Amino acid sequence: MDASPTAIPAVDDASDKQLGRLAATVARLREEVEQAHAAADGRALVEMARGVLVERLRCGPTQAAKHLADLAHAADVTELELAADIVSQAAQDRLTDAARDFLNRVAHETPADATQPPPADGADPTVRLRTAESGVLAAGDTQTVAESLLEHALKPLDATAVAVWAAGPGTSLRLAGHAGFQPDEADQWHYVPPGVATPARQALLTRRSLWYPAWTANELPSIGRRGGPYGSRMAVPASTEGRIQGVLEVAWPRRQPPLSPQIRRQIEALAELVGHTLESLPHTAAQWPQAGAGTLSELIELADGLRDPVLLLRPHFGPDGTLTDFRIHHVNPWFKDPAGRSAAAVTGALLLEAYPMVAGEGGLLEMIEHVHATGEPFRAAGMNFTALVGQVPVTGPADISISRHGAVVLFVWRIEDEAARLARLLQHAQRLGRIGAFEESFLTNEVTWNSQLFDLFGLPDNATPTRLEQVGSHAHGDDAAPLGRFLRTVLHHRRPATAAFRLLRPDGVIRHMRIVAEPVLDSAGHLNGVRGAYQDISAQHWTEVALAATRDQLALSEQQTAESNRLARQLQHAIMPPTHGPIDAPGLEIAVRYRPAEDDSLVGGDWYDAIVLPSQQVLLSVGDVAGHGISAATGMVALRNALRGLATTGAGPAQLLTWLNLVAHHLTQRVTATAICALYDPETHILRWARAGHLPPLLVRAGEPATVPSLDGLLLGAVSEAVYEEGQVRLEYGDVLLMYTDGLIERRDRSLQESLDQLLTTVRRPAEALDQRLDQMLTHSSADTDDDTCVIGIHLRAPAA
Repeated sequence: MDASPTAIPAVDDASDKQLGRLAATVARLREEVEQAHAAADGRALVEMARGVLVERLRCGPTQAAKHLADLAHAADVTELELAADIVSQAAQDRLTDAARDFLNRVAHETPADATQPPPADGADPTVRLRTAESGVLAAGDTQTVAESLLEHALKPLDATAVAVWAAGPGTSLRLAGHAGFQPDEADQWHYVPPGVATPARQALLTRRSLWYPAWTANELPSIGRRGGPYGSRMAVPASTEGRIQGVLEVAWPRRQPPLSPQIRRQIEALAELVGHTLESLPHTAAQWPQAGAGTLSELIELADGLRDPVLLLRPHFGPDGTLTDFRIHHVNPWFKDPAGRSAAAVTGALLLEAYPMVAGEGGLLEMIEHVHATGEPFRAAGMNFTALVGQVPVTGPADISISRHGAVVLFVWRIEDEAARLARLLQHAQRLGRIGAFEESFLTNEVTWNSQLFDLFGLPDNATPTRLEQVGSHAHGDDAAPLGRFLRTVLHHRRPATAAFRLLRPDGVIRHMRIVAEPVLDSAGHLNGVRGAYQDISAQHWTEVALAATRDQLALSEQQTAESNRLARQLQHAIMPPTHGPIDAPGLEIAVRYRPAEDDSLVGGDWYDAIVLPSQQVLLSVGDVAGHGISAATGMVALRNALRGLATTGAGPAQLLTWLNLVAHHLTQRVTATAICALYDPETHILRWARAGHLPPLLVRAGEPATVPSLDGLLLGAVSEAVYEEGQVRLEYGDVLLMYTDGLIERRDRSLQESLDQLLTTVRRPAEALDQRLDQMLTHSSADTDDDTCVIGIHLRAPAA
């Protein structure tokens, strides 16, 4: 036997040939099956067209078949295409309109104008839609309907999956049919409970077609999360006679350009076909009874058994089949027409004719339409009911309930009467006031509590109410005496009384309560019972406790503040008395004034200083520490004494302020302050000065005052390091230099410049002596801030002749 390797390839070639034949056979059989399915669907459409010809031509089925074949041959079209046209002409329905719109658009646009690619198979839309319709009509369940829609109508539009949702109670959704999705996805999405936002539910609630060009499950979950990724989604309500039976959801594998109006109308026509199917066929995925659907007679019995006014409304459609109004089918015995019409006069009338005010945006008619379309019940408490009764005034709000039962809408309302409204107001008042009422009858031995009182005592509603004589068992032991006096006053002296006590609740909470009660006497003066109320005054009690503690704390704070202000005032007077004796300086007359604030709480940190240094130079300074009270006063003392010590070094004013800024910044309680530091040399008559955020001095020469040109300088203590500019003024004989703090000129209703102008006017007044000039400045000061004020004046005297 030949065992050479050349035998192996021969076997492989034979095997490949057999596999190829098998694959070709499988492909041929699959194609034959698909053709058989297409032929079956086509035969159903052809049979529909033959039926139309039988009815129109008054001929038999054989003649109709021959006539259809002859017409197709003469028109050079297939029998299927001709059958689709005949059915569309006979039906004149929404499928016909959708196909006609598409053909008209294609006929009048160039390829460059096309906004939507043509169907993948290039088939006539009439054939596609009618073939899908025939498949739907021939289907025995909604699962087959979904498969037929995808195969014949949606795949040519590049869609790859479709879901048919049936609307259930409370806007729940059940998957009635699907195609193109994985089976496990369908199992997971067989039911969508109310409240879950999905594309289908959004279309159900808004009652319009919704297009999602880039659908993602993260935004709105739905079937197909693992079968995608799907690029676009469309959800279309499937309705019949104004009622939404479900939703048709179509999925595309990639992001699609916006669908043309013609394509959207085709899908909406298919959704209408789905609506009729959901109404007539059982749902394969799930089937549920309409909650409370019943027959119309059962609904009438239900309405008559209710003790509130009821309207049974049936939808009314216009000539084009759209919902236009609702007809009042039945009113129950409790119905009273606001205009005084009888029930017979209202029954049978259209709702808008009987009550035109229900129309309008957000009106009752819109709510009724929404309930009828979606099946979602509507309930509202305390709603204004004027819209229903039109021009007739209605007092008080109403509770409204609207629900759908089959094709009928049940409309129930309840208008509060005066007694009910007052009872409701009383209940709210008791709740807000934390009040619970009770009544005790000595004739029947019965004790009655309202629900608020059970809540105040921390007891369940089914607990046994506590008798008035037993209230002490729920109270704190220290409150036995006042409760005893209260009970004796009410039960023995038979007079109204009140008492406060601490309630020990079962949950361990202690509440402060007030009880008010009065005896119930008969005509002979015998005690038949007692009635009254408990009020939870815990919040008031603790508020009073907190208020008393606050008063004590406030009194202590006021005492401490007064003591602090007194010490600050004493400190100010000790260091800077209001007047100062003459200061001996060669060639200079120096006068100072200090006017403290009238209010001790406003005692601040203003200071002045004028001393002759060992170098025979004269140190002049004024300053103002920010703030008031003892802290400002102690800060002033620290800065004033520090400047005196620093001045003995012989440094200039700018350097002295630089060092003083470090002192202010690094104090234990850091302070900020404004200041002027000046050094006068008696030999040269030159005054060197620097400022730290303070107002510049005034120079009076020849009786005319002027402000000394200002220098740059940041206030003390603001930053750790600061640089100050230094200037100088040569004084002439007779010159007067004035330095002051802002308490002299500051006003709340004027700008700083206006206050300075007023000061210049005051200084311009003639004065015989320096002391008189300073007194004039204080007397005519227009300041209104009641702040401390310091003034220093120096006068360069002419030498004696």
